[in-house]
Amino acid sequence: MSNVPSTLKYSKEHEWVRVEGNRAYIGITDFAQDELGDIVYVELPEVGSQLTVNETFGTVESVKTVSDLFAPVSGRVVEVNANLEDAPERVNTSPYEDGWMIVVELQDESELSALLDSSQYQQHVNE
Repeated sequence: MSNVPSTLKYSKEHEWVRVEGNRAYIGITDFAQDELGDIVYVELPEVGSQLTVNETFGTVESVKTVSDLFAPVSGRVVEVNANLEDAPERVNTSPYEDGWMIVVELQDESELSALLDSSQYQQHVNE
C-alpha cells in the first residue's frame, strides 16, 4: 500500500491537508502520484486566489493524463510551491514534503471534519 501519513487529513479526490495553525498545506497523495505516473507539469493558482471547497484549483499533467486538483478546504492562497515549476517531479519523489502545492489560509475550520483520516483514506483507496 502507498504511504499514508497519519498526521494528515485526506480528501476522496486524493488531496492531502496538513494544518499548521490557521494554514493548510495541500498536495496530492502518494497513491495519486503513483496512479498518474511521471508528473511533467503542475498548474497552480496565484497567491491571493480564493478557493472554495471541492472546486478545481489547478491541474497536474503527467505523461499519461491531465488531472484536476480539487480544493479540500476553502480559503485564500497565501503561498504556492514555486519549485514545482522547474521540478514537477518532486510531486512523484516527495508528495508529502517537497511536493506540496499550495498553502491556504483556512476560511472555515469545520470543513476539516469532512476530510478522511489516514485509515479512512486507506480504506477508500482499497475499495
